Amino acid sequence: MSERKVLNKYFPPDFDPALIPRRKGPKNSQQVVRLMAPFSMRCNTCGEYIYKGKKFNARKETVEGEDYYGIKIFRFYIKCTLCSAEITFKTDPKNTDYTAEHGASRNFEPWREEKAVEEEDRLAKLEEEENNPMKVLENRTIDSKREMDVLDALHDIRARNARNERVGQSEDLIGRLGREENLSPEDEQRRREEEEDEKLVREVFSKVSVPGAGPSLSPGENSEGTPASTVVTIKRKADDVEPDLKNLLPESTRVMVNAMSASLNPAKKKKVDSSKSLGIKLVKKGKVVTS
Repeated sequence: MSERKVLNKYFPPDFDPALIPRRKGPKNSQQVVRLMAPFSMRCNTCGEYIYKGKKFNARKETVEGEDYYGIKIFRFYIKCTLCSAEITFKTDPKNTDYTAEHGASRNFEPWREEKAVEEEDRLAKLEEEENNPMKVLENRTIDSKREMDVLDALHDIRARNARNERVGQSEDLIGRLGREENLSPEDEQRRREEEEDEKLVREVFSKVSVPGAGPSLSPGENSEGTPASTVVTIKRKADDVEPDLKNLLPESTRVMVNAMSASLNPAKKKKVDSSKSLGIKLVKKGKVVTS
């Protein structure tokens, strides 16, 4: 079973294909093929209907003496499903179709007749216009009028569809508003509670900008030399008391912020009294002054 899909077969070293005798057979031998009925037909012997697509094991042969611009025409032999009468049909390369030949008649197909009638009308119209210029002008006028009618009908359809779409949108909006207005007391209470919960969450969780807590090129500065800052989400108590932001930060961030504050705000130097530096003492209102 493993050799079923093997593509390379073994050939012995002394294999010579010229020693294989050629098989002789009839010139136009028939082949057994599996096909489906190309059209719906009715058996002429028993009147059984054979629908299009019915599968058969058919015999295939080449039609002698018939071709279409060098394209071969093939004949197929099948048997009726009820009486086993032989039915034959041939290929039709000219019309890219099949033709019933013997044993069955093809069922009536209205679209085939419509195509034939349209082709006849077209040929008759061309023949009539060849010798009558006024007829050509009349046909052009009729065609232009037909095109204008088609465009007007298409415009009306588009306008109607747009109007229906607007009406549908307005109805949806009105229905949504009506549903909101006609809420039951339970639904109204639930919606009010959800809004209060969302408001409370916004109050408790807020984002503040902390200087020096974000990544920068140098400690505490960004690319422009100004103190870097980042947005930190903090949690507040659900009351009116505003906590200190530094107490809410981690220890490492708090140390970094203190260091940055110290570097940005250096301690002021004490002002030195020049009189004391020279050893001069001043006494007010009769007190002794030494120098």
